[in-house]
Amino acid sequence: MQWGGLALGLFSFAIIGFGFFWVIRLEYYLGYLWWPYPLLVGALLVIGSLFVGSAGLSAILGIAGASFIWGAIELKEQAVRAELGWFKFNPGRKPDPPFVKLIKKLGAPHL
Repeated sequence: MQWGGLALGLFSFAIIGFGFFWVIRLEYYLGYLWWPYPLLVGALLVIGSLFVGSAGLSAILGIAGASFIWGAIELKEQAVRAELGWFKFNPGRKPDPPFVKLIKKLGAPHL
């Protein structure tokens, strides 16, 4: 019997659930301008998954990386939901992320 598929499915379920949690918390405490940092973490995880010898570990890194990339894109959407009153809004966020001027020029990605 092969349990790898079930394990990957459960891991995917868990990491997606954790993604909802960290997106909401990161936007509440720090704001959506921190989006490049989870995007970078996600890209590094996806790239790292290409160089891992184990297929299972490679899949886990790829799933986690894709979830972080999705979360980075979702931060702006979460900020809009907070402004609409669907989630708590934190007006006193601190600190600004490093390179905040460059990040504001780039603009946050959104779907």
